[in-house]
Amino acid sequence: MAVVDKNKKAVAVKYDSSSADAPLIVASGKGQIAEKILEAAQKAGLQITHDPDLVELLAVVPVGSEIPTELYQAVAEVLAFVYRLNQKQKVS
Repeated sequence: MAVVDKNKKAVAVKYDSSSADAPLIVASGKGQIAEKILEAAQKAGLQITHDPDLVELLAVVPVGSEIPTELYQAVAEVLAFVYRLNQKQKVS
């Protein structure tokens, strides 16, 4: 999943319950780096979510780190939305 805002910031989040206790920040950047993150997400068929507040919070988390517990609820809501969309696309 990639989270983006209008100011050209993007953060890529990955969650694999078999290898991590919490979602990980796998990429983060602004400007051209954000554009590359979005391009990679689109090519991979990943869901892109526009949430400026969440991007600001996630952007300070170092790449390779798990998200802080304070952000679990917000990220869980986005991931649940993404999973529901993916399920609907599989059915269609």
